[in-house]
Amino acid sequence: MKSFWGITAVLLTVTVAGCAPRSMSGDVYSREQAQMVQTIRYGEVIEVRQILIEGTKSGAGTLAGGVLGGALGSGVGRGSGTGMAVVGGAILGAVAGSAVEEAATKQPGLEITIRMDTGRTIALVQGIDPPVRAGDRVRILRHPDGSARAIPVAEEPAPRVEEREPNSVPERYR
Repeated sequence: MKSFWGITAVLLTVTVAGCAPRSMSGDVYSREQAQMVQTIRYGEVIEVRQILIEGTKSGAGTLAGGVLGGALGSGVGRGSGTGMAVVGGAILGAVAGSAVEEAATKQPGLEITIRMDTGRTIALVQGIDPPVRAGDRVRILRHPDGSARAIPVAEEPAPRVEEREPNSVPERYR
């Protein structure tokens, strides 16, 4: 019986570890997004609304809760009553595990409305960081998978103009 509880604990730990939510932060990149070219556009934030990004429903919480509920139910009753307790515990555990997974992975977010320099208006939902406010100048990074993020622009760098004497050869060609 001890080995059963040990195996159950390991399976539960591995399953729950899979419940970690994908970050919605504008400051966090997934491994798949690293070293990928992104398209950059600029615009101005015209409205920001706080929202709640729902939690994940991957099934990991359901599975973990069902395993734990079934394991706890196996310790109840004798004979045929044990079987019913295992089934009942598994069902209740699965329902509870699903609710716990979703609640644990909810996160606050922002719905950001941006007027692009092209005149087009877009809305973007992301995590609460980096913080943006109405009136902020932002750059929109669009990833090939369709995801995007709004990053505040501190100051746009002025175009570099090389100063030189008229009719002289630019420094980089000397």
